[in-house]
Amino acid sequence: MDTISATYLTHYRNNDKMAEQTTGRQLQRILHYSVTPCRPMLGLRRSECALYDVDCDEVYPRLYIGDANSAKNKQYLRLIGVTHVLNTAEGTRFGQVDTGHSYYRDMSGIRYMGFPMIDQPTTDISRYFYIASKFIENGINSGGKVLVHCMMGMSRSATCVLAYLMIARKMTAAEAIRTVRMHRDIRPNEGFLQQLADLDNELKRDRLYY
Repeated sequence: MDTISATYLTHYRNNDKMAEQTTGRQLQRILHYSVTPCRPMLGLRRSECALYDVDCDEVYPRLYIGDANSAKNKQYLRLIGVTHVLNTAEGTRFGQVDTGHSYYRDMSGIRYMGFPMIDQPTTDISRYFYIASKFIENGINSGGKVLVHCMMGMSRSATCVLAYLMIARKMTAAEAIRTVRMHRDIRPNEGFLQQLADLDNELKRDRLYY
């Protein structure tokens, strides 16, 4: 094959890949047809989760998604060894979780970050994707354990974890959803799914040229 033909073929293949755009509707289907097995969290029986009145799962090594009770139960956080807490629903409005740096002041070693978001399709969660990814990656790389939570541990927190897996772990949106769904039932709203689809397309474009 001559140089011109090879260049043309490479250009054609790249354009073909670019045409494979991810959409929020596609991710919704993947989410719908992915099955979460009924399994306990490693190292902690579901009966113990019930004892502490928390809903929390390890969805990736050293990375947890949980609800508000998981974040507020300090005894539980000590039990599983959490060192970093990312609150994706920080605030005092309905549907938000009113913790902050001061809430964990008596827990030496806990690092905290909060995003003041509400769970609405119109919320721009994408503005926090790279900040969340860096916070989670720093926590895991330091040997710690990271809890990402919102009110129910299903939409805002799950979306930020999916973005982390896509950005830092080089997963596609579909791979990230299937990875998390193996361990926890998650339900990002339709607006968040579209923003994840946009991120997926952005990352695919970037990786085509680097």
